[in-house]
Amino acid sequence: MNQNELTAEFREDKGKGASRRLRRSGKVPAVLYGGRKEPKNITLDQQVLLHQLESESFYSSILTIKIGKDSQAAILKDLQRHPAKRQILHVDLQRVLADEKIRISVPLHFLGEEAARGVKEEGGVVSHIVSEVEVSCLPKDLPEYLEIEVSELGLDERLHLSDIKVPEGVEIIELTYGADHDQPVVAIHRPRKEEIEEEVVEGEEGLEAAAEGEEPAEGKAPEEGGGEDKSES
Repeated sequence: MNQNELTAEFREDKGKGASRRLRRSGKVPAVLYGGRKEPKNITLDQQVLLHQLESESFYSSILTIKIGKDSQAAILKDLQRHPAKRQILHVDLQRVLADEKIRISVPLHFLGEEAARGVKEEGGVVSHIVSEVEVSCLPKDLPEYLEIEVSELGLDERLHLSDIKVPEGVEIIELTYGADHDQPVVAIHRPRKEEIEEEVVEGEEGLEAAAEGEEPAEGKAPEEGGGEDKSES
């Protein structure tokens, strides 16, 4: 079977009871909607779907849904997982038309992390603030993922959504709302252990200063007994 192909069947029964029976028989209740057609209730094979979901590309690719002799292009819009079991409870699939733009989240791939200046030369660590972005495009222009180069990033520096290079015909949804939505995507910062050690050193320096009788830091009360003796003689 093609990596992005799913075989489905129409279902007539509705309701929680019918869905439970389907799951017990190894099926997953799903709905196929959009594409200027009425929504259709369908079922998918549980084990085949679980296997397909192991691939990152499955979430951001055009899927082929085969129902009998017919095929329908679609994208995965939502799925519900069982909180404790390795089981999919429900799937939402949206039909895709060649002349109609789609909105879908695609993963980010970060390039050059180990060679980044802030890591290799300055001892920092890379922090992924965002792991995927929602894009809008025609189905033919849909990228499987987007890349962002971080090799030139230094310590305490970050890259934003606007730093992601997108293919022609693709736009990042968040950036269409204005410059104030250009959120950070990846940053390089000091290791947490190093930050904690600095805080400890600063705290020790403060204690040493107090022990030597220096003025307390602004906003702190003087130590007890350190004020003028106002008792009657």
